[in-house]
Amino acid sequence: MSESPRTNELRRTLEAGEVALGVLDNTYSPTLGEFYGELGLDFVWLDLEHAGPSPWDGERLDDLLRATDQTETELLVRLPAADPSLVRKALDAGVRNVFVSRVETAEDAQRAIRASRFRYGDSPGDRGFANPRASRWGQADDYVATEDEETLVGVTIESQTAVDNLDEILDVPELGFVFIGPLDLAVSLGHPGEPQHPDVEEKVEEIRQASLDADVPVGGLGFGMDDVNEKADTGYQLLNLGSTTGAIAQTVESWFDDYQDER
Repeated sequence: MSESPRTNELRRTLEAGEVALGVLDNTYSPTLGEFYGELGLDFVWLDLEHAGPSPWDGERLDDLLRATDQTETELLVRLPAADPSLVRKALDAGVRNVFVSRVETAEDAQRAIRASRFRYGDSPGDRGFANPRASRWGQADDYVATEDEETLVGVTIESQTAVDNLDEILDVPELGFVFIGPLDLAVSLGHPGEPQHPDVEEKVEEIRQASLDADVPVGGLGFGMDDVNEKADTGYQLLNLGSTTGAIAQTVESWFDDYQDER
């Protein structure tokens, strides 16, 4: 029995001009992915650049996807490079939302986006055609049209070179969003570990404003809820609230504090 792949709720949220909230699950746990879905998050971010399973590990991606497929929460997968083969691998597993790291030119961005499309503009795309999990093993209706319509590909802007080329990157057709990476941007600007350095904040603001002017959704990290609310008020549409380990640490530390207070 054939079926149509589900709608990409994250893409719909961004297209509607609304704000999507998510959490970085740095435990890479299907159970927590499912739980986050039950809590109503818009996305669960899996960072395959700095840690976690190999981006080539299709079985791990399958398990993580199954956990959220039963909810309206989307997986947002960061890939370590704008490698077309990595993009195709993630999408064939069933990932609908990817963003690629270390993008520095429009060519980098276009290469990743073209790899996600069967048709790209008026030209053929570079997406491979098979019957993987994304197509429900060949059982999905309108697989080609639906995948091209529902897949969302973004880029991380996290270096001075990327900022220098930002206008050209923002002009790339079908760019889904820009995610600002202040931590690596701070390294690129000579201020490692100082994302709030004035030089870094100046570049972050430049990226934010240019993205909004180009009508490209912009995403970023939330450094506490005051910062999240401020960013939502200034045009950010994709906001990460924190991480699994950060939330656990905060909770356990509060338990210790309460224990000491009672003695």
